[in-house]
Amino acid sequence: MKIWLINHYAVPPQYYPLARPSLFAKNLIKAGHDVTVIAASTVHNSESVNLITDGQRVKRITDDGIPYVLINCTPYQGNGMKRVLNIRDFAKRLPKVLDTLDRPDAAVATSFDPISCYEGIRYAKKHGIKAVAEIADLWPETLVAYKGVSPANPIVKYLRRVEKSIYTQADRIVFTMEGAYDYIKEQGWEHDVPRDKVFYINNGIDLEQFDRNREVFRTEDADLMNSELFKVVYTGAIRRVNNIDKLLDIAKKVTEPRVRFLIWGGGDELERLEERQRSENIDNVVFKGWVKKENIPFITGSADLNLVHNEASPLFRFGISFNKIFDYMAAGRPILCDFSAKYNPVLKEGAGFSVESGDVDDIARKIDELSRQSAQELLGTAAAARSAAKKYDFSVLTSELLGVIAGIEGK
Repeated sequence: MKIWLINHYAVPPQYYPLARPSLFAKNLIKAGHDVTVIAASTVHNSESVNLITDGQRVKRITDDGIPYVLINCTPYQGNGMKRVLNIRDFAKRLPKVLDTLDRPDAAVATSFDPISCYEGIRYAKKHGIKAVAEIADLWPETLVAYKGVSPANPIVKYLRRVEKSIYTQADRIVFTMEGAYDYIKEQGWEHDVPRDKVFYINNGIDLEQFDRNREVFRTEDADLMNSELFKVVYTGAIRRVNNIDKLLDIAKKVTEPRVRFLIWGGGDELERLEERQRSENIDNVVFKGWVKKENIPFITGSADLNLVHNEASPLFRFGISFNKIFDYMAAGRPILCDFSAKYNPVLKEGAGFSVESGDVDDIARKIDELSRQSAQELLGTAAAARSAAKKYDFSVLTSELLGVIAGIEGK
């Protein structure tokens, strides 16, 4: 089968670490399918990096065995007007670029921004191609939940119309959030979007690569190797949005002297947080700095507890799909979520624990409680985490995606 994966941000992961499209592509190719990834040439969250530097409108490359078609779009930084132009460029130029390619049997169009997803689905329907909408982010609901934009805002209303059109036109819809159909019902769209066309495929892990990296990329760290400590590991960006201050607040409340918070990551908040840690003598926290993705398996696999840290969000009532959850599952160590979320795969799989209140004192008490349990008492949770990772291996998720495509009749 010939398949297009249309995803605005899916440049090769060496440039931007969006693993999902490349792992789907790799596993589809391994299964004998002909796959092309169509993406913008610009690298998200970069210093205006553009992979087309010679003025070409389109560039074809192959990276790690995966064919890419890159569409030249306006470079941008942040979320200003140039990003809006970038989104417009990709959506506007996409149909003409697709006209130059051999028609596929199926197209999977991803919504990080809904405009490009809409154009991909519309093109597929026009040309008799099986059309799968992949929804990785709920737009415009994200604007309402995180940015405080009114549902009556004209931009929100416009994006809501685009969103509904995607759902009604697509032959199938794949959400990364298990409770996404609750969202469809909240919008009052259940009569236009029947339940049997909606599927759930969360993010996941390449277990083979994870295990290889765990063996090869070892991190020689005295705290990580210290069996006398109860090591609570956090990995992620040290930015204001991740509220690492709250981790310091939690650490101050922990009473068990064996507990050590080991924080791996870099970001613009690191220097300030290190100064706060020193000035307040929070001696059970160590900032370890940035490490390569390849080092994460060994670090998380050496933890006593891996921490999924976040602030509660209204969007979490539909489920969560953080990539680090699946890294932590693969590590085979217990996981603690310090926030409330419905459809939480950590709890569903028995891979860890959750502090539903999100309260600093409650989280600290839970960490104290877990630190006093023996390794044998936590063994079952650790084993469940590793077992759960096998369900979310991309070889399994790819089979599920192929099943969704195969279920589309008449094309």
